[in-house]
Amino acid sequence: MNSEKIALCPCNGMSPYGLVARAACSDTVEESSNVISICITATSADKEGFRDMIRKYPIVAVNGCEHSCVDQIMENKGVKVSKSMNVMTPLQEKEMQPGGVARLGESGEECVVEIKNKIKELI
Repeated sequence: MNSEKIALCPCNGMSPYGLVARAACSDTVEESSNVISICITATSADKEGFRDMIRKYPIVAVNGCEHSCVDQIMENKGVKVSKSMNVMTPLQEKEMQPGGVARLGESGEECVVEIKNKIKELI
């Protein structure tokens, strides 16, 4: 396993929390040279290239809810995530609401900043 980079694997669910997970991961990747992103949908579909990638780097699962689908998909692929978080937990603790499923809005963007900070603490 190559430890020079860390792979973020965000939720791709159709919920406001899934959108926050994706946006926070995308922003983190843009801001960090040692962080990459893994598409959970392509991984689940067993697309070529993703089979090797999920075994190459330590994976931080950024789940949108308590169902932990990212963790479960990785487990089904024979990969144990190195760290995992549930986006809902810190947002609900701070009584933050992400907004809609497809558009973040001002409150959603505030949620993204909060989750980016939580991701940075994990990595």
